Amino acid sequence: MPLEKVFPTKAIVENTKVEYVDYEVRNNSKPSIRFAKPRVLIPTFPGTNCEYDTARAFERAGAEPHIMIFNNLSSYDIGESINIMAEKINNSQIIALPGGFSAGDEPDGSGKFIAAVFRNPRIKEAVTDLLESRDGLILGICNGFQALIKLGLVPYGEIRDIDEKCPTLTYNKIGRHISRMVRTRVSSTLSPWLRSVETGDIHTIAMSHGEGRFAASEEVIKHLLINGQIATQYVDDFGNASMQMPYNPNGSDYAIEGITSPDGRVFGKMGHSERIGQDIAKNISGNKNQKIFEAGVRYFK
Repeated sequence: MPLEKVFPTKAIVENTKVEYVDYEVRNNSKPSIRFAKPRVLIPTFPGTNCEYDTARAFERAGAEPHIMIFNNLSSYDIGESINIMAEKINNSQIIALPGGFSAGDEPDGSGKFIAAVFRNPRIKEAVTDLLESRDGLILGICNGFQALIKLGLVPYGEIRDIDEKCPTLTYNKIGRHISRMVRTRVSSTLSPWLRSVETGDIHTIAMSHGEGRFAASEEVIKHLLINGQIATQYVDDFGNASMQMPYNPNGSDYAIEGITSPDGRVFGKMGHSERIGQDIAKNISGNKNQKIFEAGVRYFK
């Protein structure tokens, strides 16, 4: 193609195929208090654009979603939003961070505005209580996944300081935003979010991001593998985890698309699992429903 050097369609990769290691231990834990209709808090920041799809997905699954607009027009508004968010977290069982481009992916990278909000002492305390005392769940998709990584909630299961040794999500190897459908394979059923699927199941998922490449050291990846925290991987037409475009659209290490906290209750992924419906992507083959929203709701019943 004449413009291949200017607008590349293929990522520069050293290997086109990577191994995958199945982790079939299923986490069957349940919260101490059950809910017929668990409440889901969906914080919405300037630049978020997937809150309604996420809310509809949870509503179809039987949850009670609440979209909360984080107002940053003034310092007073920010303080009020923090107080409201902390209160709503304390009255919810699930936090779902939807996709988008919070603060235009500035300053210096995606998800940092969301992460800054969640590091506020009141919000951090509420999140810690949700996870450690109330057996709650957290889901982050695309921009939400980027925020979870920057907070340390994945892969560590807690809000902590991160450094250069921690895994990250960075710019796609292709050098630009990608928007396409890809195939992902369930590599682990550790997470309650993946209770409705089996290891080896393959789904066709929508992707849309500019900074979705999962990058980590060999030591970190080995640790994630042993613990079963690599939840999903990009695969080719034959179900093999792949480093090749277009199967692995961003060039993620070890073809990783989604990871979890050590106990699986925090799940971050790049693919837009909420973008499904009867009349959506009808011309594209494959199973598009990962049933993660249904599984998250069923966890509390």
